Amino acid sequence: MTTSDPRGPAPAGVSAILATTMTTIGFFALAVFGLGALSIATDADIIPVPGLGQAPGITGMIIAIIVFAGILWLAVRIARPRFRSVWTIAIATTLAHLLAVGFTVLVVTGEFVTALAVMGGLITGGASLIVLVAAAIAGWAGVALRRTRASRPRWPWERDDAG
Repeated sequence: MTTSDPRGPAPAGVSAILATTMTTIGFFALAVFGLGALSIATDADIIPVPGLGQAPGITGMIIAIIVFAGILWLAVRIARPRFRSVWTIAIATTLAHLLAVGFTVLVVTGEFVTALAVMGGLITGGASLIVLVAAAIAGWAGVALRRTRASRPRWPWERDDAG
């Protein structure tokens, strides 16, 4: 008598690299869409300080993507990651975005008060909330991809039944 699973061996699931890659792209797409929608809904720029250019926004998003991917990779590289790690991923990504934008504004303008004002505007204007939600959704998806042990669907005649 055998004790093997009649449905076959358990599938391996999604690899950590694939889960990290897919959800990092998803995070970027959600964040850009969310920030664009916020800008359209409020009829205002995300960073309304004139003369800054695109550098603070670009730098903030690049750093946020790097932090998101790095922390998600640490979370999903284990075989059965926990959904509790999503909080760490979301909060760290949001703080990294906020600090990167503030530091870039400080470098561009040389004024500490302007950098603090821009960071405060991101928080009160809702941009930081958008980044937080996008990171939480994408982080949850990354953990879910890794935890799911699904495989491709098979027709009955594709199975390797030994009988």
